[in-house]
Amino acid sequence: MDTDPAALLRIYDDQLRTDAETPGAASLERLGPLRLATFPGGRGFVSYRDLGGADAATVRGWVGEVRARFAADPAVTDVEWKTRGHDVAPGLHDALVDHGFVPGEVESVMMGPAAGLAVDVPLPEDVTLRRVTTEEDVRAMSAAADEAFGDPVSSRRADDLLFRLARDPDMELWVAEAGGRIVSSGRLEPVPSTQVAGVWGGATLPGWRGRGIYRALTAERARSALRLGKTVLHSDSTEYSRPILERSGLVRVTTTTPYEWTR
Repeated sequence: MDTDPAALLRIYDDQLRTDAETPGAASLERLGPLRLATFPGGRGFVSYRDLGGADAATVRGWVGEVRARFAADPAVTDVEWKTRGHDVAPGLHDALVDHGFVPGEVESVMMGPAAGLAVDVPLPEDVTLRRVTTEEDVRAMSAAADEAFGDPVSSRRADDLLFRLARDPDMELWVAEAGGRIVSSGRLEPVPSTQVAGVWGGATLPGWRGRGIYRALTAERARSALRLGKTVLHSDSTEYSRPILERSGLVRVTTTTPYEWTR
């Protein structure tokens, strides 16, 4: 399969910057080229295929309107505006910052053939992998992910996952366990009507990192993707996970930076 970054970037722009970004959204609005989604639990999200050649004044006007729309909904507690490094977006950074959006960590958009990750990875002797589907397991997985990310344990992530799982039975949630405790987790999101599946939410407890567990979970999800007919994998990766995916044949096609507004 082609691993040319330019060819993979075209797949990303054409196939993934659509409804594929907002599965499980409770509502979806349009503002010019922008897609404004609201998710259960009060999370807002903004994305787009491109900005259509808009100038800086137009972009600033859109940012102000987006903030006003979400701020007018008392159920919305925070909003992510997802930017990409290769977009032509004049004045976007300044407009977002001026309207109270705070830039987060830059991540690498990784893409490549699923077959490159579907390999046998040895696990520590006391670690096993399994797919989870029950509410109890999903809540335990979510709590472990909160802990891994250094966040307070909250029901919000679990509520969102359970809502999405009910609406999208093709989404798969995978965990690694040791002694009955979840130590790592991640999800697989096959994108309908494309050749792509996303590998998301990789989270491993600090004491269990560096032992091949994340890579084994990724390999298991890659095998599932291939069984579902998805030949390309996609992930937004931190600097921790990017080298693991690169060793498996994925390449960086662009970067993405979330800008967060919190009420």
